This record gives sequence, structure tokens and C-alpha cells, in this order.
Amino acid sequence: MATKKEKTRKLSSNGKKVLVLCCMVALLVVTGVLNFVLNNQLGKQPDDPVNGGNDPTAVETFFSSHRSNRETARAEEFSYLDAIISSENTSETVKASAQEKQLELLSFIEKELVLESLIKAKGYDDAVVTMSTNNLNVIVKKAELTKEEVSQILGTILQETNYVAGQVYVVPYTV
Repeated sequence: MATKKEKTRKLSSNGKKVLVLCCMVALLVVTGVLNFVLNNQLGKQPDDPVNGGNDPTAVETFFSSHRSNRETARAEEFSYLDAIISSENTSETVKASAQEKQLELLSFIEKELVLESLIKAKGYDDAVVTMSTNNLNVIVKKAELTKEEVSQILGTILQETNYVAGQVYVVPYTV
């Protein structure tokens, strides 16, 4: 006759087998559900020629990402210039130059915001403007731009800034 210890060992051994089997079934169910969900998401991708082609979230992500990257780059520039200005080893001419550069960056930031607002006021959903000393780039949320639309945007920029037409680049954003 089997002792009590042997019965508990058999039960725990059987219990382990049942537990492992239940875990395997659970993993199989989870895998099936994930497969179903991911296949449905892939089937709804906007780049899918069957379902359309314009992904508004990708466009929004591009514009917000571009703005975020621009702000990060500018913050790094300001930090670098602040380090130059606050350094005891920096000459007065270099400090003055760094302060002028900071004022120039502040001017760019202000103008970019104004130009983005003016372009949006013209009826465009979104636009990103990036200025530098040599050129000005405009990316407009529209698949295609007509010559009239480009000249309208260019006119606004030339009216608000000191750039010449050859320094301004207007580009539509397409997905």
C-alpha cells in the first residue's frame, strides 16, 4: 500500500503536469489573439493600396516630430552659447558674438512661429518653417502645391522677412 508521502508526490507531480499544460494552452490562446489583432492592424494600414493611402497620424507625427527636433536643436544651441558666455576663459568679443547669435536664434524662433501661423491662416492644415542665416524652408501639409499656392506662400514669406525668393524653399509633405 502507498504511503501518504507517495500520494502527495504523485499529486504534486500530476499537479505540475496540469499546470504546465494549462500554461501552454494559455500561451497558445495569447499567441492566437495577438496574431489576430496584429493582422487586423496591418490590414488597416493606410499605405495599403486596397484601403486608401493617406495616414493622418503619420502626417501629424511628422509635423510634431519636426517641431520637437527643431526645439531640441535650438535648446542645445542656446545651452552651448550660454556655456560660452558664462565661461571665465572666453574673451569679450567671443561673448558678444555668442550673445548676438542668441538674439538671432530668438528672432528666428519668433519669425518661424509667425510664418507658420500666417500660412495656416491661408487655409493650410499645418506648416513647419525653419529659418537659418542662408535660407528658409517651408513644409506644408498638402500632397501637392500649385504654382499659385507656392507663390502665395512665397509672397507671405518675402513680405514678412528679408529673404529673397532664391533662398526660400516651399515643399509639400506627402505620405
